[in-house]
Amino acid sequence: MSVLDDVTAELARLPGIGRKTATRLAYFLLRQPKGAIERLTGALQELDTRVAPCTVCGAWSEVSPCEICQDPRRDAGLVCVVEEPSDIAAVERAGEYRGVYHVLGGHLSPLDGVGPGDLRITELGARVANGAGVREVILATNPSMEGEVTATYVRGVLEPLGVKVTRIALGLPVGGDLEYADGLTIARALAARREMGG
Repeated sequence: MSVLDDVTAELARLPGIGRKTATRLAYFLLRQPKGAIERLTGALQELDTRVAPCTVCGAWSEVSPCEICQDPRRDAGLVCVVEEPSDIAAVERAGEYRGVYHVLGGHLSPLDGVGPGDLRITELGARVANGAGVREVILATNPSMEGEVTATYVRGVLEPLGVKVTRIALGLPVGGDLEYADGLTIARALAARREMGG
């Protein structure tokens, strides 16, 4: 296997990048001015060494706790639970939410071997139970079957702790990803959240 084949294979492992696009990207990189590949390599190495999950919320950050968790202007009593760190950026684009976050690290998917122990659900429960003053937990998992199952499971974990649990509402299509929703849709979904029934 040639170096070009190796690079193409690695690029094809990225989400949304097929073999054909990976080949085009590899040839694109070869046409770049001297130093471009070294800069990309350096940036990727920095990503690998300097970015890690926040010890509080699980978001990717260069500092821990992350900037949002450290921000005294954020309402630490309002916790928005999302599946992936990229979902935080989607909610932040809406410009309406002033609470903090908790990243689960995925969704429940028994067929894929993802159970409650594989997600940061225990950490969420501990965060609510530790007396940190959490008043409300907003479940903003994706509006898919797995997202709904995850939200229902998390609600069951949190209800005995006496915290208000709500679910984002309106405007997010079933089967869609929060990451790809526009800011206005997310803002409306947060504003119209509903308490999850038993």
